[in-house]
Amino acid sequence: MIKIKEAIVVEGRYDKNTLSQIVDTTIFETGGFQIFKDRQRMDLLRRVARKRGLIVFTDSDGAGFVIRGRIKSAIPGQYLKHAYIPDIYGKERRKASAGKEGKLGVEGMTREVIVEALCRSGATIQGAQAQPSAHITKADLVELGLSGGPDAGKLRLALLKKLDLPAHMSANAMLQALDLLYSLEELRELVRMVREEDLV
Repeated sequence: MIKIKEAIVVEGRYDKNTLSQIVDTTIFETGGFQIFKDRQRMDLLRRVARKRGLIVFTDSDGAGFVIRGRIKSAIPGQYLKHAYIPDIYGKERRKASAGKEGKLGVEGMTREVIVEALCRSGATIQGAQAQPSAHITKADLVELGLSGGPDAGKLRLALLKKLDLPAHMSANAMLQALDLLYSLEELRELVRMVREEDLV
């Protein structure tokens, strides 16, 4: 498992499953072409890119390049890195037949190909000596009233609205986004502000 600083965006859940067995970082999905219509998802990717960098890791077929192009047009280049897989023809094991262009996607790549693609992209690989930063945990959400309490749902919605994050985020997705974008101290302050503004 290699640990990298940047977050990664891939096309779908099978790509994410493959990468999550190899790379220790946050991995987002575009949902394929859904990214073209989902302003909130793109806004989240933009914010994450500004905070810690984003590696675009799409398939090498035409659709993958269209999705990559959409992300490139929405997020300034200085926050993006691009990982490219080679054109390898075949089909993924889960599929009955090959894709339209007959090429393997990210999910069909070997560990070696994925690691090489990330290294070529300029991914910031973090060594074992790197000190882990303090993460926001589920216990922190409980302590702050964002989980487990009688008004937790209302408080979560108010916070998501204040931060312009998607209201339909699952608790785990919200935790992931908060941990990427804010420190625990910043989150405490944000929750205090939401309570003071009486948004709950």
